[in-house]
Amino acid sequence: MSRIGKKPIQLPNGVSVTVDAANTVTVKGPKGTLTQQVDPDIQVTVEGNTLTVERPTDEKRHKSLHGLYRALINNMVQGVNDGFKKELEIVGVGYKATATNNVLELSLGYSHAIFLALPAEVTANAVTERGKNPIITLESIDKQLLGQVAAKIRSLRKVEPYKGKGIRFVGEEIRRKAGKTASKK
Repeated sequence: MSRIGKKPIQLPNGVSVTVDAANTVTVKGPKGTLTQQVDPDIQVTVEGNTLTVERPTDEKRHKSLHGLYRALINNMVQGVNDGFKKELEIVGVGYKATATNNVLELSLGYSHAIFLALPAEVTANAVTERGKNPIITLESIDKQLLGQVAAKIRSLRKVEPYKGKGIRFVGEEIRRKAGKTASKK
């Protein structure tokens, strides 16, 4: 039983949802427009400012799609109304980040700088305060794309468990390992 799928989605003021014949859901809001293709078996209905997602049977496939599409549409409604934000922290001596014109330049201890072109839907801001680690702030209305870009940036220099150097999400707990403790004879 999909408890998430049964919950209705309340549409905030300024957000409109349309469903066309091809079962494509379009959400328009103050921050932009997002579209999502929905499986033909799942029915999306909009009544007033409430959106409901319904499934035809209690088949396992329909149950899983029911919760999935309800969550995706809810993320779209949240995104066009408020937007999403992720913050990445760069830990390491000499590690730097600058963002200009949707291109992120990272110095991560390699022999060369890494230039990462970001999608047009994602905006990046890199802040480096004196005495603190650089922080990259990513903002977008598309939650899936934002998570994918953040994961790509994080994969460029994963956090190592001994000194904790690398790229991590702000507030992420890293399991640290003890180094060599054997005494030399």
